[in-house]
Amino acid sequence: MIRLFVSVELPGEIRERLGALCCDVPGARWSEPDSLHLTVRFIGEVEGHVFEDICDVLGTVRAEPFDLRICGVGHFPPRGAPRMLWAGLGPSEDLGLLRGRVDAALARVGVAPERRRFSPHITLARLRATPTRAVGSFLSTHGRLEAGPFRVDRFWLFSSKLSSRRAVHRVEAEYALGDALL
Repeated sequence: MIRLFVSVELPGEIRERLGALCCDVPGARWSEPDSLHLTVRFIGEVEGHVFEDICDVLGTVRAEPFDLRICGVGHFPPRGAPRMLWAGLGPSEDLGLLRGRVDAALARVGVAPERRRFSPHITLARLRATPTRAVGSFLSTHGRLEAGPFRVDRFWLFSSKLSSRRAVHRVEAEYALGDALL
């Protein structure tokens, strides 16, 4: 079995900017700046033959390059004890279009649709027993965060292995958008 997700990678300067936020919240396990990404679609664990089908069908996804902006920070879940800190994205019809086309392609090879509503974000930290006051302080300090725009001209299929320290991501395939189609 292989655990997969489809992602948009962030430019180095955006990763550095987001990485600089990662401090001073008790109980936070911060994402490494080099692993910060935007998950377009979490697929989950699949068998080897399904993995090959997914690699092939994602190559049929067509969309034009587009720009994204980082806008603000928040936490999940929105009610109750926070378990994750995230950086948000400005509105983007193009990102929604890419997500829809990835979903449609995956459905053609039998991957079940995602049940959760798409809420584009970049995971900054996982939280454990973090005081609500510390989360509130982080949100008020960084709530007006803005970065970008940055160009999205490709997306990636990643595998992910979970460990007690952090997830280790590996590029399985890269897919270009628009005129950059390979």
